Parts: sequence; C-alpha cells; structure tokens
Amino acid sequence: MKRLFAITYRIILLCFCFLTLSSSSCAQRSVNFLQSPTLQQNMSPPPIPAVVTFCGELVPMECFDVRESLRREMNSLSYWHSSMIYTMQLSGRYLEIIENLLKECEAPDDLKYLCIAESNLQNLVSPSKAAGFWQFLAGTARDFGLHVTSEVDERYNLEKATRAACQYLKNARDKFGSWTMAAAAYNVGMGHIAGQIATQKQNSYYDLHLNVETARYVYRAVAYKIIMQNPETYGFYVPKNDFQPLKYIEMEVTGPVNWISFAETHNTNYKLLRMFNPWIIDTKLSSSKTYTVKIPTTRN
Repeated sequence: MKRLFAITYRIILLCFCFLTLSSSSCAQRSVNFLQSPTLQQNMSPPPIPAVVTFCGELVPMECFDVRESLRREMNSLSYWHSSMIYTMQLSGRYLEIIENLLKECEAPDDLKYLCIAESNLQNLVSPSKAAGFWQFLAGTARDFGLHVTSEVDERYNLEKATRAACQYLKNARDKFGSWTMAAAAYNVGMGHIAGQIATQKQNSYYDLHLNVETARYVYRAVAYKIIMQNPETYGFYVPKNDFQPLKYIEMEVTGPVNWISFAETHNTNYKLLRMFNPWIIDTKLSSSKTYTVKIPTTRN
C-alpha cells in the first residue's frame, strides 16, 4: 500500500512539473510575440473630390458636416478591401443590366449606386426581412406588382425589382422634389420623411436630423460612386470583366412544374437554375402562372 502511494505521489509530482514547464514555455512565447516589432502600415484618409454630385444634384461640400459625413463613408469603403473587390467583380456581371433598366425607366444612372449601397449586388436578406438587390420588404414589393409567395419571390428578380424600385423612387422624387430626398425615402419610407420635414421644417436631406442608417445612406451611395468611377485612385485594380455576364436563353414556363426535373430536361441542374433565376425559392411551382425562366447555355 505504501509502495502504491509512493508511485502515485511521484506521478502527480511529475505531472505538476511538466505543466509548470509547459506554462512557462507558452508564457515565454507570448512574451516574445508581444515584443515583436511594431506592424508597419501606411494608411491615410482617402481623397475626396471638391465637387460631388448625386443624380445631377450638387452635394453641398462647403458644409463641414457634409464633408465629414462623406469622409466617414469613404474611409469605410476604401479600406473594406474584400467587400469592395467582390462588389466590383459582381458589377461586371450585373451593373449593365441595371444601367439599361434605369435608362428604360427614365431614371438617373446614379441610382445604381443605391442598389449597391443596399445589397452590394447580392441577394441578401436584412434583419427586417427586406430582400433582393433592392431590399424590398414583402408588403412594399406586392404594392409595386412583385409576386411574393412561398414558391416565388420576385424581389430576387433583378429586372422586375429594378423596375419596381424605379417606380418607387420616381414617386418619391415627385413628392419631395429631389432625387436625394427620394433616396432617403427609399431607405426609411415616404411617411417617415414627410413626418420629419413637417417636424423639423427642413426639406433638404443635408439639413434633416435622421436616424443613423438613413443619415449615412446617401453618403454611402455617393462614396460608392466616387470609388467605383475612380477605382485605381483608391488602390483597386479589378479587371472589368472578372465576372462575366451570365449566358442563357429565356423560356416562358407555366406551372405546375418540378424545377429539378425541368433543369434535368434542359441539360442543367437545380443549383444553376436557381443561380440564374433566384426568384425561384422552392423545388416546385404549384400555381398555373406563367414566368420567364433563364436557362443556362454554358458553364464555361
């Protein structure tokens, strides 16, 4: 019994010594790391133009608060490298589509930067359940003619959502008198902007006290415009056609239909069918409605 106790004691003592040495070694490595040379970085505030416009309207750069608000967004986007690069890559695939639709709707080309500010050209879903490139809430989407069901969500249809966004923004521009105010209304709602105008007795976006998100919204769109029009000035060297436009044919399809079988019949797969038609949100279409479907022609 005494022999067993002695062996156990020695084992415990050896374990204690090992842990002490190991801890000391880790501490030493930590100390050595903390004592390594200071990281060298050459970072400075990005330049901003003296004259800035949005949808043909002057941004009042003579006002210090306006300059500082724009600088904040320029700082954020200029040094958010991974996101900016990916957005620029996606722009080669989607921006021309949006530009053509804005022209078709007789809306300013700069509104494409609102779309980028909303979603970075991705089919995102916000915490408030706004969805798609243009971040429509379901109720607003239906108000502007988009189908939102358990099987189809046209907030993810770029062409239809862009036309709906144009109509909303044109209505807001008619109501508030400027595209800048229309953009603010797009972010927070026409009713809210109308209420703030009545309360604060100001009708310029740049003179209104608004919630943080809306107060930054137009500046963020303007910052995207400045950087994406002058990418190399801000250190971004992204090939214009890094992401090629998708190649497809269009077909009118009337339900009911099983999309997995449909994809197989047309020499593609459900994954690519969803990528080309993100408004399809289920494996089937039960209704007898007719939709225009993009069918991939190549994967090269």
